[in-house]
Amino acid sequence: MADYIVRATAADNQIRAFAAVTREMAEEARRVHGTSPVATAALGRLLSAGAMMGVMMKGENDLLTLQIRGDGPIKGITVTADSHGRVKGYVGEPGVMLPANAKGKLDVSGAVGKGFLNVIKDMGLKEPYAGQTALQTGEIAEDLTYYFAVSEQVPSSVGLGVLMNHDNTVRQAGGFIIQLMPFTDEAVIDALEKKISEMASVTSMLDGGDTPEQILEKLLGDFGLEINEKYPVSYYCNCSHERVEKAIISIGKKDIQEMIDDGKPIEVNCHFCNKSYTFDVPELREMLKKSK
Repeated sequence: MADYIVRATAADNQIRAFAAVTREMAEEARRVHGTSPVATAALGRLLSAGAMMGVMMKGENDLLTLQIRGDGPIKGITVTADSHGRVKGYVGEPGVMLPANAKGKLDVSGAVGKGFLNVIKDMGLKEPYAGQTALQTGEIAEDLTYYFAVSEQVPSSVGLGVLMNHDNTVRQAGGFIIQLMPFTDEAVIDALEKKISEMASVTSMLDGGDTPEQILEKLLGDFGLEINEKYPVSYYCNCSHERVEKAIISIGKKDIQEMIDDGKPIEVNCHFCNKSYTFDVPELREMLKKSK
């Protein structure tokens, strides 16, 4: 099943919902970064959330950044997404290994630790929107549920999951976000809370063959579910030789001159896709002419 997100409404627009399958995206992130199973699970969850939150944005050029800054051994996670389902991300320590948690599952919470979740939305305004909340569990889904309630005042339920194969490749990945509008009827809220509490995990539903549409049908079928749109999802990095060159130019003449004085080529590595870009001394001299 190719990765995609569906957007839906239910209960006469009192509920809006998103569900995604993101196995290929999570596997590409694992391949690019060589992440351990627990790092793959943590990064895959935040990538899935980023993809769904990205398509919530309206503008063609809107950008979302999710940052988890925790004191755990994974040393933080960063994900960026646009409004077209294109997502990229990385973890601070991709090789982190931890024993299973008390439930016998990958210990994402232990890897993340205590800290903060930052959500930054660049929507073309003078200043980007930035919200920060304390991590509640480090499991990521619960932390995002808390963020939506506190920072955006939108009651939400977030479900995220990554299931690994025995060879440490990604078997399943995906998630859902369900949000209540301000005018939602109390009876609808109570019935929805009961339904969510009875649901199987995201990965068990995906592993059982459910599509994002079928996951939402299980959650919201009793509320008059309407599937509205479908978006492709991909792991996509837009770095290039030209973009890296512009970034070097932006650091200023003094630092570029120091690189030239060293007399050696420099190598710049992209955090998101691990590509490396090399610039020799003549190229640095040309950049010096363009810098301020």
